[in-house]
Amino acid sequence: MGTTDPIVIALFTDFGWQGPYVGQLKAALQRVAAGITVIDLLHDAPMFNPQASAYLLNALCRQFETGTIFVGVVDPGVGHQARRPVIVQAAGQRFVGPDNGLFKVVAQAAKECRVWEIHWQPPALSASFHGRDLFAPIAAMLAQGVAVETLAQPLMTLSAYAGSVDVAEIIYIDHYGNCMTGLRGASINQACHLVIAQHVFYYARTFAAVPAGQGLWYINSIGLVELAINQGNFQQQLACTIGQAVTVLNA
Repeated sequence: MGTTDPIVIALFTDFGWQGPYVGQLKAALQRVAAGITVIDLLHDAPMFNPQASAYLLNALCRQFETGTIFVGVVDPGVGHQARRPVIVQAAGQRFVGPDNGLFKVVAQAAKECRVWEIHWQPPALSASFHGRDLFAPIAAMLAQGVAVETLAQPLMTLSAYAGSVDVAEIIYIDHYGNCMTGLRGASINQACHLVIAQHVFYYARTFAAVPAGQGLWYINSIGLVELAINQGNFQQQLACTIGQAVTVLNA
């Protein structure tokens, strides 16, 4: 991204695609930075689950240019004094949201990472909607070139920093019933078998490589290992849930 390119703000939340929350979030961004480019990256992140969402965010943010600002709100602890609001800079991108594990994987994966605790306060701050009242204005100000030091103070690290960039669990289920895991495709050999709910699945490059109704694992378009059934619903057939463990067996 060049120095004259417009900043993009990407929204990653568990708000859902319906209801008033996403609209209010966007309105807050526009009030501070009129005309800013806003992308709805995801609004059905694993609900109340920043740990699973962290692996999904790490995979998705790699599709965006350096300089992108992410507003990340998967925040079951909103309003609690122990939950710090933070700005994270990792791999040339910035992330605004709660210090509750949501940004731990992007921080872990980055060669360099800086963290600030937000001290700026809006005139009115709802106890239950920091995404609208705090995180959105901060992201909009950063997009306008406001120095982070005027909004936040440096931290040594995130409180939920430790962890791996891979996790052998289901982290997201799409509307087809396909089950994404927190495993990067580059982290396992394609000769490996994946076991879930006592069923064994083998690698295939894509759905069409197996007959209709047959299960497989493959590397999806954002680089994560995903379990699916060709023209079927993996989640329904195996009763899978977010957080369910997946076992990787070497061939």
